Amino acid sequence: MMDALLIDDSATQRLRMRLLLEAKPGVTITDHADPEAALVEAQMRAFDLVLVDCHMPAMDGIAFIRRMRTIPHYAQVPVVMVTNDISDAVRLAALEAGATDFLDKSMQGIELTVRLRNMIRLAKAVRRLAEQAAWLDGEVEAALRHMREREEEMIFRLALAVEYRDNDTGDHTWRVARYSQIVAEGLGLAPDLCRNLYLAAPLHDVGKVGIPDSVLLKPGRLDPDEFALIKTHAAIGKRILGGSASELIRLAAEIAEAHHEKWDGSGYPQGLAGTAIPLAARIVAVADVFDALTTLRPYKEAMSFEAALACIRTESGRHFDPACVEAFCARWADIRVAGGQERTAIRPVTEPWARVPTLLREIAAEPPSPCGWLVQEPHAQVGWENGPVNHMPAPSLVPEPPESPVEPRHGRTMDDAAGDRAGAPHLAGSCTTPGGHDRLPESLSQRRHRLPHLTAARTDDARLREA
Repeated sequence: MMDALLIDDSATQRLRMRLLLEAKPGVTITDHADPEAALVEAQMRAFDLVLVDCHMPAMDGIAFIRRMRTIPHYAQVPVVMVTNDISDAVRLAALEAGATDFLDKSMQGIELTVRLRNMIRLAKAVRRLAEQAAWLDGEVEAALRHMREREEEMIFRLALAVEYRDNDTGDHTWRVARYSQIVAEGLGLAPDLCRNLYLAAPLHDVGKVGIPDSVLLKPGRLDPDEFALIKTHAAIGKRILGGSASELIRLAAEIAEAHHEKWDGSGYPQGLAGTAIPLAARIVAVADVFDALTTLRPYKEAMSFEAALACIRTESGRHFDPACVEAFCARWADIRVAGGQERTAIRPVTEPWARVPTLLREIAAEPPSPCGWLVQEPHAQVGWENGPVNHMPAPSLVPEPPESPVEPRHGRTMDDAAGDRAGAPHLAGSCTTPGGHDRLPESLSQRRHRLPHLTAARTDDARLREA
């Protein structure tokens, strides 16, 4: 089927053209005597062919064609001028206005029939091309969307691998990404940049994969050499992500390298200051520190959101870009929602990494001691069926203390709340373990999360399984 629009102030001429066009199979005609009414209908319907008279009282055909061509659908649709005026001036003006061809009203018989047939064929060809172009656009968009989804998934799986080494969960990754996006929106950045920042922010600590476990997982305070080593994770992250052809990966490399720089120039690795620090890194710095302050860590308790906000405000102009802090405060309600402090009526979006199962750090260990008990002599060998191995005395078992601390205090400071800076334990953000203990009992090994040195949480889980 093909729809044609006919505009002519002469009823006789409209009837003549209608009969000629409807003689062609699959052609439907809509005619108007008023050009304004025809333009209104053309904005609501997609016609495949337009025929317009040149001389009409309200609006001539040339003016009509000019206005018709401003409607997006009619940029390529054939528009035929029907006229008795064969002067070059009229034809040139019509062509400049956008006319495709001319029909002389004085044409009769086979010539007029053939010219109309050719116009109909041209209109059908243009429509097929438009449909094919629309289909190709859809296919390209679907392919690009698929590529973006795969790129996002790879980014978040890499970020999850980093979290797997350090924090055991990807919750920190999600919150930093969302906080960063909120701050970027508060700064009025372009939507595409806000989205890219949201996707790139989770890789800010990717360089930690190059830090030895003995330093990265150390439960106590870092000495100067260890602190110098852990600061290299920014440069390592830059080397991992740098030189990519992907705009998103290049943004992630920029963030990984500079998110520990400080507004006053006292940060690392390059000691950049002010606007010399990339904007994306300045945004992620605020998000990263805020999430670290409000998250329970082995070496500190979690701050309330309000207390953490006060710390962020205090560091404005020293650690953080004042504009980023202002945007963070202006979007405080959204920050609270993203941090799980308030419920929202809006249905939550399924994030890309929500499809990835939570990874728990694997622990290679000997079979555990009996559930609910601690081994008083952890280095003794125990036989599980026939008594002690090699006739060594079995270790004595003592009931587990009711509030056995899970891990000793790190003794790092809030000065770098993301957990990368060593300092005195009395500064803000430094605290004891939840049970109030500063260290593990002397009878227990100081190694982190290694069986059979069971922690309170692990023995509680064992009791539940036994029950």
